[in-house]
Amino acid sequence: MKKILLSLSILLILISIFSSSVSAQEVTDWGNTSTAQEEAEGKAIWDKLQAKQLECKNLTDDDFEVLGDYFMGQSIGNTERHTAMDQMMKGMMGEQGEEQMHIVIGKRSSGCDPNASFPSGYDFMPMMWWMMGGGGNPMMGYGGWGGFGIMGWIFMIIFWILIILGVVALIRYLGTAGQHSIDKGKTPLEILKERYAKGEINKKEFEEKKKDLN
Repeated sequence: MKKILLSLSILLILISIFSSSVSAQEVTDWGNTSTAQEEAEGKAIWDKLQAKQLECKNLTDDDFEVLGDYFMGQSIGNTERHTAMDQMMKGMMGEQGEEQMHIVIGKRSSGCDPNASFPSGYDFMPMMWWMMGGGGNPMMGYGGWGGFGIMGWIFMIIFWILIILGVVALIRYLGTAGQHSIDKGKTPLEILKERYAKGEINKKEFEEKKKDLN
């Protein structure tokens, strides 16, 4: 009886894993198709720009968005990894932020607006885009994660997460270090008064600490 229950449990687990894999694959396939279509639309616009059949001033944000998809696809070198990167950006920036990112990439890479600003609050994006090849010389080469299939873009996502966490940690460290360097030139009483003024401590705590200093 125990063997039968164990066998049924294993079978149910395998069915669940298989169903999840199929579902995830269907979502990925749909995303790949959508991304490939946007890349193709972007390429068509880029070809017309190069042939002087279109001018930058006539392009809309929707045009720049698919242009961004095209250039991003060229830099990453694989539609599947491009889809994965888009999903990661949506998770970090929201759908609107991800769209704005593509618009900026389209404007910059097409030369229509080389100084287009990246979405505010995401200062790591310019560095990330440069490393992917937006600056013309990708650090990892075009399609630098090629040949590794699904594992390739998983490692890519982990890599970028580590890069982003490192940048955030560095910014926080520099901010803290700067604050410490400022505090070094002040007396303990001055620092205490500033903390009270900022609301970091209440009046009772301020008076108690002031007595300790005296």
